[in-house]
Amino acid sequence: MNKKHNFYAGPAILPAEVLEGAQAAIREFGGTGLSLLEISHRSKAFEAVMDEAGALVLELMGLDSNYAVLFLTGGASSQFYMVPMNFLNEGERACYVNSGVWAAKAIKEAALFGRVEVLASSESSAFQFIPKDFAIPQDAAYLHITSNNTIYGTQYHRWPDAGDVPLFCDMSSDIFSRRLDFSKFSLIYAGAQKNLGPAGVTLVVLRRSLLDRVQRKLPAMLQYRTHAENGSMYNTPPVFPIYVSLLTLRWIRNRGLDAIEAQNLEKATRLYGEIARNSCFYAPVAGDDRSWMNIVFRTSRPELESVFLDRCKEANCVGLAGHRSAGGFRASLYNALGLESVDALIQVMREFERLHG
Repeated sequence: MNKKHNFYAGPAILPAEVLEGAQAAIREFGGTGLSLLEISHRSKAFEAVMDEAGALVLELMGLDSNYAVLFLTGGASSQFYMVPMNFLNEGERACYVNSGVWAAKAIKEAALFGRVEVLASSESSAFQFIPKDFAIPQDAAYLHITSNNTIYGTQYHRWPDAGDVPLFCDMSSDIFSRRLDFSKFSLIYAGAQKNLGPAGVTLVVLRRSLLDRVQRKLPAMLQYRTHAENGSMYNTPPVFPIYVSLLTLRWIRNRGLDAIEAQNLEKATRLYGEIARNSCFYAPVAGDDRSWMNIVFRTSRPELESVFLDRCKEANCVGLAGHRSAGGFRASLYNALGLESVDALIQVMREFERLHG
């Protein structure tokens, strides 16, 4: 089978060794004589998976037991409502920054549960920059931001100073892609299917002290406290996606966040450099807000978009069509994508320029 260069935005590329480990576990898991898909989530074998996965998350983030690590279902979109349900109490206000489609969805859901104040937005400029330099009310219940915007190709490279206000962040598309001071955040959530694992599990990391702030009466499954007190096993968790996420966490630890960050920066630098050099393409996002994870670009001749995508497919570069709401092209450079894949795309771009420039 010819190697595919996988630029899909998600579900996204996984490391080869992770896929091999997942395949082996489906056949027979950990000397149990059973497939991973068959074992009890209450078995010692799977309890060890949960314990190691949680410990690795805290290790990679440089956090301690003052934080709870949860593995939930429902995707990051479920966190759009779980966050305000738990932490936006009556009479309080929550503050949000609108930097793209997913931030806007989070704002819409939060408004169902209380007062929401949008402190800054880049919507009027088609979300082509990260809003900055806005005042943060110190009586806010929390400030919510989205670290990376997959559709428009923007990313935070400097965090807002929230003061004493808890900082919450949707890190679905760039978690563990670089070294960060995770202690700046009181709550982080991320769908797994970008850098962490397959679709089907959502990671939530939160300060345990936040749980004391919950006042609203909620169904058990919609309370973070429920999942924190039961080790993410109040009900049957998504066993297979959690195990694949554990394999990915091991891969990240073994490579090291510094090495991963360096390669991600190199991949982005090479591709942005070619876009700037190539007469057939341009990037709508400029300056320091450009995403390392999702590089959005266009051709100066829109009538040739389909031609370029055909050339990409012929070169086994797949997943490069832009989001349906934005058009153009999008190259997602998640952790497991190698430099050779970026170079393969660059060669297609250069050939395209030779023929059509």
